[in-house]
Amino acid sequence: MTPARLALLVTLSLGIGACATNPVTGREELSLVSGREEIAIGEQQYGPAQQAQGGPYYLDPKLQDYVRSVGNRLAAGSDRKLPYEFVVLNNPVPNAWALPGGKIALNRGLLVLLESEAQLAAVLGHEIVHAAAGHGAQQQAKDTLLGVGLAVLGVATSSSGYQDLVMQGAQVGGALVQTRYSREAELEADHYGMNYMARAGYDPQGAVQVQELLLRLSAGKPQGGLFASHPPSQERVDANRRTARKLGPGDDGREEFQRETAPLRRDQPAYAAYDKGLAAMNAKRYEEALKFSNTALKLQDREALFHELRGVASAQLNRPVDAIKSYNQAIARNQGFFRPYLLRGMLHLKRGNLDVAREDLTVANRLFPTADATLGLGDIAARQGDTQTAIRYYEPVAKSNSSLAPAARERIAKLRGYSR
Repeated sequence: MTPARLALLVTLSLGIGACATNPVTGREELSLVSGREEIAIGEQQYGPAQQAQGGPYYLDPKLQDYVRSVGNRLAAGSDRKLPYEFVVLNNPVPNAWALPGGKIALNRGLLVLLESEAQLAAVLGHEIVHAAAGHGAQQQAKDTLLGVGLAVLGVATSSSGYQDLVMQGAQVGGALVQTRYSREAELEADHYGMNYMARAGYDPQGAVQVQELLLRLSAGKPQGGLFASHPPSQERVDANRRTARKLGPGDDGREEFQRETAPLRRDQPAYAAYDKGLAAMNAKRYEEALKFSNTALKLQDREALFHELRGVASAQLNRPVDAIKSYNQAIARNQGFFRPYLLRGMLHLKRGNLDVAREDLTVANRLFPTADATLGLGDIAARQGDTQTAIRYYEPVAKSNSSLAPAARERIAKLRGYSR
């Protein structure tokens, strides 16, 4: 632990902070974390948070460029200059989030619900304000400094099923990207985000439309995704309408938005089949899951998630050769996502291919550390007679909140008993 980090932990534990002027609201506020520390937290956690939420959407790099350009246009008018970054994630849940320091993400599941560039600007502007005003940064900073790294490691991804893998984002994101903002913070993010929209030339009515959309979608739905972290309300709709009237009209950008998002929209039937396959997989209807994965692949062969689902279904149907072929296809299409490496590595470990399994699990852990990969690496070392290396892998799992922690502790006790 660095001296600076130790000092910050002491400061947090004592509840000591300093007053600072909020660059967005102009109010004097208690600040537990410096601007430099906010930026460092965002930079450290942005990559793992993306992995936990499905990884970047990679099928259409032009879409990433487009969303980034809209975000940068808004960030240019922000009241706080930060190293802003914007990414579209390969996640079906309607959600968007901001980490401290200006690291912002938008799920494809929300993007396909929007209809104009002004609506996209409303979502991104809202998140820019959360970062610029430090909404949630103090609590997120505490979570990060006091144990999010361990929480990431503690996410168990069951090698005998698929549901835990699908739930990775929900479990890890609870600490970093699902912070439930206060009513005041949400109203502030709406208000100042609309001001940023106006500065960039966008029609503030886009923010009204987004809130109306989310309020309709949230009716009678579980409070997950955007509805949990950014709960919509009629109060927010009414406040946005008042702000829009004061700011006046602007550019809607509907045609350009529809053009730039057209490829993603064309792939929605494939993703719909994939979602049905996931549901079947988690219900242990493996043949049905395989059928839906094949349907999705016929519509879009370049999506690694579809190959991955076919691999998991094949593994559950005791077709390991087919499963490994599907994982190979998934990795060939998206080498930057941890999950196919983890799945392939665990299958190789089960089949006794220790050296190949170690390579895959090492890559998986480099992209995103999990308890499964770490325990698997310990098992490989133990089976190869390297007791000390095995224990080094088992120990962080044993100390984590993973369901695999008891197994790791049992393995450590057994190895230490053998080594005496």
